[in-house]
Amino acid sequence: SQDFSKHAPNQEVPRIDLVWQNIPSQLAKDNKKFIYGAMKKGARASEFELAIQWLINAGLVYKINRVKQPVMPLKFYEDMSAFKLFILDCGLMGAMADTPASQILIGDSIFKEYKGSFTELYVLQQIKAMDTIPIYYFSTDDSRIEVDFVVQCGASVIPIEVKAEENLRAKSLRLYISNNPQLKAI
Repeated sequence: SQDFSKHAPNQEVPRIDLVWQNIPSQLAKDNKKFIYGAMKKGARASEFELAIQWLINAGLVYKINRVKQPVMPLKFYEDMSAFKLFILDCGLMGAMADTPASQILIGDSIFKEYKGSFTELYVLQQIKAMDTIPIYYFSTDDSRIEVDFVVQCGASVIPIEVKAEENLRAKSLRLYISNNPQLKAI
């Protein structure tokens, strides 16, 4: 938080630090949607919007908004109130989670929850490198179906499901495609 205080408004530093320190644990959940109440009991969006925007503007986090429909243009179906926050890169997230670099991608159940988060972040970094592709995620209102990323590439909408290990049973992606047979998935 001392580093944040050099560049951020003083009244925002505790909030920025709380959001920043909370991102790895939020990504370890099954539902990676950012939950304000997971940071602090009774927390509200209005308390943390500026802190989150500061982290985005500083280039330290990526904010991926939800879309309600896999229909062109995705921007029309964006849900600004539901989003995921990701750390800038895998190395930084590993350091924040006190994860030894040698353990991040090894098939060990010790880091089972984080391995999925690291893999998802790695894929996000690769998509972000294509700079002009809008990136979202999809989930139903009840969160029973969630697709890690949905991108708009030219005239195509492409759902992307990320798995840290070989898994041929991506239930959410299968349901998503059966409900939207016009889409091709990755």
